[in-house]
Amino acid sequence: MSQPRIEPGVWFGVDVGSVRVGVARSDPRGVLAVPVATLRRDRRLGSDLDELAALLGEHEAVGVVVGLPQTLAGRAGTAVQDARDYGRELAARIAPRPVVYVDERLTTVLAQRNLSSSGVRGRAKRAVVDQAAAVEILQSYLDGSTQHHPE
Repeated sequence: MSQPRIEPGVWFGVDVGSVRVGVARSDPRGVLAVPVATLRRDRRLGSDLDELAALLGEHEAVGVVVGLPQTLAGRAGTAVQDARDYGRELAARIAPRPVVYVDERLTTVLAQRNLSSSGVRGRAKRAVVDQAAAVEILQSYLDGSTQHHPE
């Protein structure tokens, strides 16, 4: 699938987990992804979605990339549906900004490996692995090296 045209500006990357949501953003030119925050998932009230929408406004973001955690065989499980549901709820809060979905197989593994090789261990690693995974998701999108999925 060909890469859709990336609108210039700040993009956000989101790694949706059952407990935490990792958040990253790009520079204004859309070249480099950097970590922003790890939000505590709030399925009941959606305060994490509100926090994320506020961050998008604060940074004048032009769009969001949500990772779809497919299996290694490319199958969509419950985690993929959860990420899509999260993306839909976020899209309702941030319209008309687009929410784009990308294949994120192995991003958490890659993020953990990169953190370990950088000497980050234990609690410190757990605290930033979601942000690092969001960076991997966003950077792969910015680089055009991911498979894109329609809503």
